Amino acid sequence: MHDYDLLVIGSGPGGQKAAIAAAKLDRRVAVVERPAMLGGVCVNTGTIPSKTLREAILYLTGVDQREIYGQSYQVKDEITIADLTARTTHVVTRENDVVRSQLTRNRVAIIPGTAKFTGPHEVEVDDGGGRLRRVTADNIVIATGTRPARPDSVAFDDKTIIDSDGIIHLERVPRSMVVAGAGVIGIEYASMFAALGTKVTVVERRDRMLEFCDEEVVEALKFHLRDLAVTFRFGETVASVESHPEGAIALLRSGKKIPADTVLYSAGRQGMTGELGLDAAGLAADDRGRIPVDEFFRTQVPHIYAVGDVIGFPALAATSMEQGRLAAHHAFGEPARATDVPQPIGIYSIPEISFVGRTEDQLTEACVPFEVGVSRYRELARGQIVGDSYGVLKLLVSPENRKLLGVHVFGTGATELVHIGQAVMGCGGTIDYLVDAVFNYPTLAESYKVAALDATNKMRAVTRMSG
Repeated sequence: MHDYDLLVIGSGPGGQKAAIAAAKLDRRVAVVERPAMLGGVCVNTGTIPSKTLREAILYLTGVDQREIYGQSYQVKDEITIADLTARTTHVVTRENDVVRSQLTRNRVAIIPGTAKFTGPHEVEVDDGGGRLRRVTADNIVIATGTRPARPDSVAFDDKTIIDSDGIIHLERVPRSMVVAGAGVIGIEYASMFAALGTKVTVVERRDRMLEFCDEEVVEALKFHLRDLAVTFRFGETVASVESHPEGAIALLRSGKKIPADTVLYSAGRQGMTGELGLDAAGLAADDRGRIPVDEFFRTQVPHIYAVGDVIGFPALAATSMEQGRLAAHHAFGEPARATDVPQPIGIYSIPEISFVGRTEDQLTEACVPFEVGVSRYRELARGQIVGDSYGVLKLLVSPENRKLLGVHVFGTGATELVHIGQAVMGCGGTIDYLVDAVFNYPTLAESYKVAALDATNKMRAVTRMSG
């Protein structure tokens, strides 16, 4: 008889949802988490702080209102780090309380400390004060998440040379910044600090950024970031960084030197599995600390599951939550239907990007015919009201069965708007639903009808000409 039916290591989105799902099935559940990290990286140093920081920047800079009130418009003249962190601290504290309340309300035991496997069904929990506790469970879910990767060639000091976790510890808004890496995290922070007036240089070893996104949308984002004085250095790599009393110098492999107040190194993330003692459980992680799983999120040890960022792509809070729920249900033989509908991707840059389904490049490469329907915010009354003349919604439609193949949104509210397209795709609906539907006016959601009509008119023209 083990102590628990399910033991979850980590209380981030995946771990939390796995624990609650098992508790709802009347199982004995416990979560192991460091006392200061309840809610995981998502709540404390990652998703929630960064998105709150973005919201504070949007409000205080007034950057999204400048089309209406002029390019010099700003809510607050001198924006300090204290202005930005005040909102972040408030939200993080509240979210910590929410996570704790949800776990305790569902009778999930919270065991403070860090866990290490001592056997396939057993872990040792170190509370940080020298006390060790042995905990056993029938099933175990690993949801330890990730941390920013730190290459040996970069001497991080958490002040001048930082990773994404160090953003919240900055003492002032830097006048200049080098962002090494144009992935999601790098681009989100590059756009935030550019909105604050920081002169940002983005260095990326590949020839383009956000390769998994629609190319037209990425080009639109690049245009807006350049308008905020962001400089891009594609095909370049930061070889090393020198720290100086007045800032840092990023040395590129090509020989270029870029001085800046701060260097933000955003070179991917590393799974937090190094101290788990995986070998004692019969497990192993890859060189990025990720644990391989099957379609049910089982590791090679059947009663041990892994969910969230620690298993790799897509490494999103939203997908982690669903993985946690499905893993818990599978562990206890509860029927669970994993949907085949593509899950949405949201990038909280300024402006936002979000999409669901396939891109034009993917469809073209797969030789899948499609038609494009486009709606531009500037043609919508709501777009004029909110001061967004650059936003765009694009629908990719199959001319054969009129179903949606992809939805791509750029601009205000993109991460919210994408769910309408996701719902239509999930229900197997066609573009005709969007053509016939009545949307509130004026709204940005109306862009779906405009784009659907655009695609329908193009398909009608092909049909007419084909006889």
